Amino acid sequence: MEKINAVITGVGGYVPDYVLTNEELSRMVDTNDEWIMTRIGVKERRILNEEGLGTSYMARKAAKQLIQRTGVNPDEIDAIFVSTTTPDYHFPSTASILCDKLGLKNAFAFDLQAACCGFLYGLELAASLICSGRHKKVILVGADKMSSMVDYSDRATCPIFGDGAAAVLIEATTEDYGIMDSLLRTDGKGLPFLHMKAGGSVCPPSYFTVDHRMHYLYQEGRTVFKYAVSNMSEITSVVAERNGLNKENISWVIPHQANLRIIDAVASRLEVPQEKVMINIQRYGNTSAGTLPLCLWDYEKKLKKGDNLIFTAFGAGFTYGAVYVKWGYDGNKR
Repeated sequence: MEKINAVITGVGGYVPDYVLTNEELSRMVDTNDEWIMTRIGVKERRILNEEGLGTSYMARKAAKQLIQRTGVNPDEIDAIFVSTTTPDYHFPSTASILCDKLGLKNAFAFDLQAACCGFLYGLELAASLICSGRHKKVILVGADKMSSMVDYSDRATCPIFGDGAAAVLIEATTEDYGIMDSLLRTDGKGLPFLHMKAGGSVCPPSYFTVDHRMHYLYQEGRTVFKYAVSNMSEITSVVAERNGLNKENISWVIPHQANLRIIDAVASRLEVPQEKVMINIQRYGNTSAGTLPLCLWDYEKKLKKGDNLIFTAFGAGFTYGAVYVKWGYDGNKR
């Protein structure tokens, strides 16, 4: 029996129309374009500001474009997973909403929460299901409405984040392409440094939590930066080394778009030139689980069949990891 691999066969994406620039942000909080660009590398970010629209709206737009581009029959989708930290509701899952909106009649669905590392964890999950032989077509969505948890009076965090979503179709193949290797970790040290204080079962919503602004993202930036650089650089190097990948045969490094200095550090560790690094943080900011698939969406036409890609990310928890993908199609033909 031939070995089954799990390969990405298409990409779809969506970002909101509204653009929040550094200049506009500087009128809301004590910051400026030079400060933001020097420390983070974000020029503008997209914000879903229409009332009543949440993460599922962006996820649906991205998944619908994916289905149109690939021509896949919705009835053949076995599963759909949404990696997100900003679901529409505590329950039901955002993925279940997509089943209805996309007309998926034969799929099971759930949300996956691993913060900014969620898309990587989702790749591993989808690949495992497909390589088992029990599933053939899985849609994985990375989507976050980060503006829903950002405090726009906090100059340290509000310039970083934006809203967006992208989706990939992952299918079974007997060709030697696809999700080839992964190394994923969770160390549990991250709670004090990156979290939302209220809204969960430990501290349910109340007048007190609202009055004390406890429903916003909290980040201790220097600590998170240190852990992100160290862990992303180390785990990416391990995956590259054990698969015989180096600066000569790595086609693209796809790092989580959290901070341009982190991106540069990871690329430097691999000795990969910047022209081989996917970067769009300047346009979208940090869209959490959306950053990696949005990079694929932006760069798809530059991808060639057989390209060696290394994804890496770091998120709250702390969660981190790296995934090696051998790309399965010529993007310029889509």
